[in-house]
Amino acid sequence: MRFDYTSMGFYTFDALCRPVTEIPPGGDTFFVEDFALAVSGAAGSAAIVAAKHGLKVQAVGGVGEDLMGDWVLRRLGDFGVDAKHMQRCADHMTSSSIVTTRPDGARPALHKRGATAGFFVDDAALDDVLDTKIFHVGGVGLMDAMDAGRNAEVMAEARRRGCTTTLDVFASTPDDLPLIKPLLASTDYFMPSEEEAMALSGLTDFEDIARFLLDQGAGAVILTLGADGAMYRDQAGTKIDIPAYRIDVICTCGCGDCFNAGFATGLHLGRSIEECIRLGQASSAQNAMGLGSQAVVADLATTLAFMENTPTR
Repeated sequence: MRFDYTSMGFYTFDALCRPVTEIPPGGDTFFVEDFALAVSGAAGSAAIVAAKHGLKVQAVGGVGEDLMGDWVLRRLGDFGVDAKHMQRCADHMTSSSIVTTRPDGARPALHKRGATAGFFVDDAALDDVLDTKIFHVGGVGLMDAMDAGRNAEVMAEARRRGCTTTLDVFASTPDDLPLIKPLLASTDYFMPSEEEAMALSGLTDFEDIARFLLDQGAGAVILTLGADGAMYRDQAGTKIDIPAYRIDVICTCGCGDCFNAGFATGLHLGRSIEECIRLGQASSAQNAMGLGSQAVVADLATTLAFMENTPTR
């Protein structure tokens, strides 16, 4: 296969600053300590971290015909990510966010929905898009053109062709479940955050949530639980619970997306599921130690050293 990892979905231009405790009233100005730009999003952060880890990566999504889109494409190129199938969507601006990071690392954001809603993978592109070992879809709920049935078709075809499939979402209410459910039967690993999983299921107990999502057809469910680590449940009854690393958090923007790429790195390397989860957590933890998605993730050797040398909670 031509690519190790294809990341399709939500790519966004992020401007981040910290620390922010409130928005200035009126026309006032507050000064911040740090400011950064980043390609982020459930597909964008994953693509870049996987590339930093040495995987051959393909990006599939959309940007506008604007300066933000120029910068997103340039930045993907900086990391060696193949952007042939990043579409320029003439009727949309690039999906963009202003992230106001709090002193505790929380990251309330102002987001403009953009070209993520407009791109579409047609049949002519499928051979390229699915020429990959691992196929990741990130950002269901924001991909308007693809969410209307096409994501399910592409995921099913990826499974038919023998790709390992992973899935992440951008979801906030149970109303988003109809967009997710048709994909789960073709999903090997579904990796929502605890907030996303609770919103989709309407449940609060993590065991109940995992069982609910498995009952929808996913091969395995991994809930990322922030400071409480991660839990893995699959159709065979396997249960794995792993604590988080002990770190000083700067910004949590993109942590789940970086987890997805670390987990995929483990799959690519043929590691055990537990080691894959550890790689995901190490990628996520490093991300949280800096401002701007993937900022502290350097390369695979550094991530492996972080795993060896960083205590867990």
